[in-house]
Parts: sequence; structure tokens; C-alpha cells
Amino acid sequence: MTGPRSIGCFSGQNVVQVKKYSYATKSSLAIRQYRIHQGENSIHPVNPSPASPKILLSGASGMLGTALHQALAARGAVILQMVRRSLVTEGQLQWNPAASPAIPDTAPLAGLRAAIHLGGANLAGHRWTTAWKREIRSSRVDSTRALAVALAALPQPPQTLLVASATGIYGDRGDELLDETSAPGKGFLAEVCQEWEAAAEPARQAGIRVVHLRFGVVLDPAAGALAKMLPVFRLGLGGRLGSGRQWMSWISLADAVSAILFALDTPSLAGPVNLAAPQPVTNTEFTRALGRAVHRRAILPAPAFALRLALGQMADEALLASARAVPARLLGAGFEFAHPTIDSALASALAPAG
Repeated sequence: MTGPRSIGCFSGQNVVQVKKYSYATKSSLAIRQYRIHQGENSIHPVNPSPASPKILLSGASGMLGTALHQALAARGAVILQMVRRSLVTEGQLQWNPAASPAIPDTAPLAGLRAAIHLGGANLAGHRWTTAWKREIRSSRVDSTRALAVALAALPQPPQTLLVASATGIYGDRGDELLDETSAPGKGFLAEVCQEWEAAAEPARQAGIRVVHLRFGVVLDPAAGALAKMLPVFRLGLGGRLGSGRQWMSWISLADAVSAILFALDTPSLAGPVNLAAPQPVTNTEFTRALGRAVHRRAILPAPAFALRLALGQMADEALLASARAVPARLLGAGFEFAHPTIDSALASALAPAG
């Protein structure tokens, strides 16, 4: 493995910055190059592979899935988008995780290179009632198991399965520094994440390389947690949550997409991989950084008791829990972050398009 570096590259008449990484195979040195377009927060290959790999993608309509779909298409991949509704366009594959078989017609999967499963109910989409917690669990665990079983049963299974997971698997760990070798924590989210990752076992037993993408908070001003916070902070009404001492593992959208592509292209990566920036921050530090980014003071804290009253269990596990996770395996494999600091990530995310 050779270390990554940034280089200048000509594209038409414009000089741009690209991220480069390389890895050696037995017969040759394969090189991948990516260009980061900050305006659209997606990653495009400078030199697409001459092959057109077929990639199965679930969750393509979400924030991360949309950006990843663009990046895969730009590098020349043939993308099969998994949908539960009736097919409306080419490039879609109908499936139902609750049915048997989950994928009624597997013919389009012939020659499949890899599958990327990003589906899952929105953790913040509803108060955590008993019914909604069942939906959170089922949308992750049951769908992953159904996909893993379907892929394992193919005459020629794909080489790779990337499955979303989360740093929530570590639970509430205070100031403890957490990497992929750290034990799982306790609580509803930690238990769901453990079951989520275990659900891919049929694929691993079939010889498929399985990577569990343990995402931190993905920062995108158009969707997700950052999008919900921005209006409040722009009014000068933002502030820390609870004590503010809890650690937050985060990653820019551009780096999240780049890291997924890196995991897809790096055969040595298997098992859990933390998709989080190398510099986690406390909630107080994040609050101050976001205030600086929008040029407003962030001085109105949200007390823990008020969050618990408004959100119930979700407040303790999603907002007040502390997970200081670092991307040891990504860094060890040679991945380079475009936005390693929270100030850099927020500046890029909030920069005007163009």
C-alpha cells in the first residue's frame, strides 16, 4: 500500500485538486483518482476504469445514496437501484425484504460486482415508540439479512457487500477513544447495530467480502442533522445539548462518499470500518464551530431534561450519548480525508455552490 497524496490535475482548461490513492496487486499497480466538487459535495473519478462494473445499490434516494449514485455513475458503473415499489425506470430492481424470495427476479444480478446497502428508517423521523423502534430494527436487520441471503444464493455471488452501520454501536462511552477493535456498547442503538452487522453473516459465509460502514454523523446542509440545525443557528438560537461534553463522531458528505468508494476498491478492508473524521469533537466544540460558520453566537443551551421531555429515549441515545470514534482502519489502509477538521468540513458544506 502506498500512502495517499494530493496532486494537481488538468481537466480541460482548469486545474483542479484531486485525491489519489493506490494499492498493489500481484500483477500490477492499480491507481484510482477522485476529484472533489465542493459545490455538489460529490466525488467523481478523473480516470474511470475501462470496465463497467455492475453495482447493486439500496437507499439511493437518501442523502448519502444520492451522492453515491452520482459518484458511481460518473466512474462508469452500471447501477441497479433496489426499490420496493413497482418499477418505473430502467436500472431498477424490485425487492421486498419481508417476502421469500426477497428478490423475485435475480436475472439482472448476473455479473454483479458488488452490492451497497444503505437502507434504514430515519432515527429522527419519529418519537421512539415501541412500534417505531420495531421499524428501526426491522428496516436495518431484516433487510440486511434478506439481501445477504439473496446474494449468497446467486450462482456467482458478488465479490463485495458494503453494509451501512453506525458508530452508535459503541453506545455511550464518555471520553474513551474508540476504534474498530473496541467492544460494542449497551442500549437500543448499540444492540440494533450489533444485530445489523450480524445479519450480513450469510454473505460472508458465501465468500463475499463484507464491510460494515460505521457512519458518524454525515454533514450535509441539505439533509440530515446539519440541515435541521442550520435554521436555528442562523437565527442565533443555537447552543450546546445537555452538558456539551459528549463526543460526536462526524464526517463530511464528500469524505463519506470517497470512503465508500475506497472501501469498495480496497480488497484488504473487511469487517467494521469507522466512517468518521480523524478529529471527533465534543458537542460544545461542534456548537461553537457551527456558530462561527454561520457568523452567529451559539449561546442558548438545550438542557438535558428538556431534550428528554421532548424526545424521550432518542435524546439519551442519539443526542446526549458520547462516542469518540476514530477511523483507524481507513487511515491504516491509506485513506486521506479532504476535511479532517470540523471547521474545514463546515466551511466546505456551507460554501456557495459554483
